[in-house]
Amino acid sequence: MKIGVAFPETILTNDDLAKEYPNWDPQKAFESTGVWARHIAKGELVSDLAIASALKLFEENGADKSEIDFLLLCTQTPDYIEPATSCIIHEKLGLKKNCGALDFSLGCSGFVYGLSLAKGLLVSDTATNVLFIASDISTKYVNRMDKANRVVLGDGAAAVLLDADDARNIGAFSLGTDGSGWDCLCIPAGGAAMPYSEETKIEATDFQGNTRSKENLFMDGTAVYFFAIDTVPPLVAETLEKNELQIDDIDLFVFHQANKTILNNLREAIGIPEDKFYINLTDKGNTSEATIPIALSELEKSGRLRTGMRVLIAGFGVGLSWGCTILKWK
Repeated sequence: MKIGVAFPETILTNDDLAKEYPNWDPQKAFESTGVWARHIAKGELVSDLAIASALKLFEENGADKSEIDFLLLCTQTPDYIEPATSCIIHEKLGLKKNCGALDFSLGCSGFVYGLSLAKGLLVSDTATNVLFIASDISTKYVNRMDKANRVVLGDGAAAVLLDADDARNIGAFSLGTDGSGWDCLCIPAGGAAMPYSEETKIEATDFQGNTRSKENLFMDGTAVYFFAIDTVPPLVAETLEKNELQIDDIDLFVFHQANKTILNNLREAIGIPEDKFYINLTDKGNTSEATIPIALSELEKSGRLRTGMRVLIAGFGVGLSWGCTILKWK
């Protein structure tokens, strides 16, 4: 599995945020979230970051783009309502015309879902080489006075190239959805259900002092926290059972990088040794569906992730949705 990553040029630190928020403690925010800095898209579009990550993938791994016969894009922040942003990326990357291109919208669990789609394409012989890109610029939809979301979220992209050998090294999946929690993490306005209007621009401040309108990203942090704590431990147990493995058989655990508090509580609840559990929030924050592949790329480049290792990956969040599988690294 070859990976390339890309980030916007602009970096926003907690010290920068402290200048905007009087009586706000940047160190305290870091201790609770694990985030000190994050990349913020200014003029960049999702397609720009996606293309940059793919080009990095080609450059660093000597991949031949002429062999790609399917492009998958996971994003919640497309360039347009239509067409699919993957079609724009296809043209700008110069991929061949007998190459499928498909968008799907999912955030925190999106990388795991995307791997399940890619594996399906490969094992069914629908494709021989799949380029799967996870890219998001969610900070574009965060109100400047919404400290809770602004502190945690960052923008980024990761491109993954998979072939039939990679598919054989992806284990069985556990996937799930609880659509009753769709409004726990959402942007209420902008779609057909609630078009933009003067009313959707009206801002309100919640009891925690976070300001947003219906055109901004909303997250019920408490609900999402308890969802993760309730859902992920049995998800991990189910995935291990499906793959006929024990927790001690796993070399590394890479979860969606939600925030440090959630991740540490999950690690303790599941009983994962700290040296097998990866957190990389400090300088990039929560980049939605791109968190897991970004983390895998860092682990491989640092030498911590090596051929033959087993990695359990788990995503959870928006939807509400969750997904988990086990990779054998090659």
